Amino acid sequence: MEYRQASADFDRFMLNAGDIAALQTTNQAYTMVQAVFYAFRCRLEVTDALLFAEVLPPVLRAIFVAEWNLKEPAAPFAERRAMTREVQAFRGDHNISPDTAITDVAAALRRNVDEAMLDRVLARLPAGAVDFWRA
Repeated sequence: MEYRQASADFDRFMLNAGDIAALQTTNQAYTMVQAVFYAFRCRLEVTDALLFAEVLPPVLRAIFVAEWNLKEPAAPFAERRAMTREVQAFRGDHNISPDTAITDVAAALRRNVDEAMLDRVLARLPAGAVDFWRA
């Protein structure tokens, strides 16, 4: 059933993310979401990232693991402001992510996944993961 609903679930998530961030288009929301996912993913070892990916709906899961350079070492979690700058630098010319991008995507994610399951997984990840996804 999860895959039968994948498109509708993805559309709902993108609308939520765009609305929360006050973006004008779903293309803008997509870039923001992709950048936030990549900023989080680069701070995890592969096994931890895959554990997190299991909580995501199918299309978001695919976005989370796409274009992954597995040879890059995991970066440490940083201050929210520094990670937000990373998000905003992703595809710089096509990215208008607000300063609240990480919080906005976290809020949209929490509206669209099983929050209890998300929190259980985040608690198993390295220090910084829980704070990253705090809405």
